[in-house]
Amino acid sequence: MLGASNPLHLLTRIRLLARTRGAVEPELPEVAETVAIIMDGSRRWARQRGLPTAIGHRQGTRALRRTVEASIDLGVRNLVVYAFSTENWSRPPDEVDALMELFGDTIERELPDLAEQGVRVRFIGRRDRAPEALRLRMEAMEDKTALNSRLGLWIAFDYGGRAELVEAARRIANSGMDPREIDENVLAANLYAPELPDPDLLIRTSGELRVSNFMLWQLAYAEFVFVDRLWPDFDARDLRAALGEYAKRRRRFGGR
Repeated sequence: MLGASNPLHLLTRIRLLARTRGAVEPELPEVAETVAIIMDGSRRWARQRGLPTAIGHRQGTRALRRTVEASIDLGVRNLVVYAFSTENWSRPPDEVDALMELFGDTIERELPDLAEQGVRVRFIGRRDRAPEALRLRMEAMEDKTALNSRLGLWIAFDYGGRAELVEAARRIANSGMDPREIDENVLAANLYAPELPDPDLLIRTSGELRVSNFMLWQLAYAEFVFVDRLWPDFDARDLRAALGEYAKRRRRFGGR
């Protein structure tokens, strides 16, 4: 439980007082509207318990659902999660197959309920290497939730930050644009999801201190919070604590 000095806890108390007294709510403290999460530690969680890796990943999907619902409650507008990297294809074939099956099951069983809560689901990264049945489920879920606006859930699948930048460079080169006209805006417009705001906050679970080729362009000025808890154990309290840490920081964007 967060102490009374936490900005998010104080905000809740102020809101309750405002409603009780009929007063106008005060200005909100700075909230991380776009949050990115590297969901790390599912395999270690299973290994520590002597369980199959697949069970760790399945518990990770439950942590994702908790985190999405908590994000809605806490005012996050976009949540970007690192689900499967371009490097993850090098894992043992049986683990990769189990992950592909799990992704499909998650789309069928977990995401529809989140969609009912107003979540818009979008996938970023490559799709050509995914099984056809999984690609069709991805497309169907995106179509089904296209008009939702309560929270944007961006799932990075077969994603790599370097690959994204290489693909953006290829698109620009193929367009025939004059090199003198290429600037940051042009490159950003050719990323996988140019409409996705740059993350305000990156959270990585499991205690590892690296970005692992995730959103290399978009994280240029994000605040980082590293959490020791393994991903399957991550819950609303951890998200609230990370947002509270973010709220205490002063973002300078290279200035003073």
